[in-house]
Amino acid sequence: MENFQFRNTDLNNIEGATIVNERSLFASVFTWMFVALGITTAFSMLFAFVPELSQYIFRVDEVTGRQTVSIFGWICMLAPIGLVLLMSFAFNKLSFPALISVFFLYAILNGIGFSVLFYVYSLGSIVTVFASTCALFGVMAIAGYTTKTDLTKFGSLLMIGLIGVVIASLINMFMRSDSMSYIISIISVIVFTGLTAYDVQKIKEMAAHNDGSTDAKKIGVMGALTLYLDFINLFLALLRLFGRRD
Repeated sequence: MENFQFRNTDLNNIEGATIVNERSLFASVFTWMFVALGITTAFSMLFAFVPELSQYIFRVDEVTGRQTVSIFGWICMLAPIGLVLLMSFAFNKLSFPALISVFFLYAILNGIGFSVLFYVYSLGSIVTVFASTCALFGVMAIAGYTTKTDLTKFGSLLMIGLIGVVIASLINMFMRSDSMSYIISIISVIVFTGLTAYDVQKIKEMAAHNDGSTDAKKIGVMGALTLYLDFINLFLALLRLFGRRD
């Protein structure tokens, strides 16, 4: 099964957004991002290790007797796509409380869906890859914040690469080719490593416009969603490459 998180959070397309100031914006972005990651981690472990909860994720096939993902499990893995689209396209219509509520619901559903990973990969490899992702993400975030190079020209190439990864992942869900999965994972690592630096620089540029409006709080949430997606997709790609399967 190909694991990837749909990403449609081009910060350039958000109209009328204003930012308070650089320090305040980044504090907001990373606070919401870390809270969301904490929620995702907590729910993934709860549904993986609490039998009363994990029974909702899996069902036993009456014909083969094998354990498969339940309808509820598939909903938790696919519904986040709709929530990302809702946050992206209804940004100007959603109030801040509504936007943050959708973001937290998104993080919860991701956590429930990701509980499946604990049945595929060993706990040790998941922890190791997660720590490696944190380190790589941190380095690229700092690079994006401090670099004087304009990363805009690379942004278009990265988005093209992202579209290619999504299309190839969808195709491979039916082909189930290990070789293609390996290639997709390598490209995904490159794309989301680059997008992390690009998105951090884009958020920094947005901090130049400020008036302290409600939209500033909302754009902080969208920035958190963007970096959350970069982190999650980087983690999933590295896990496919280096995770030890049970």
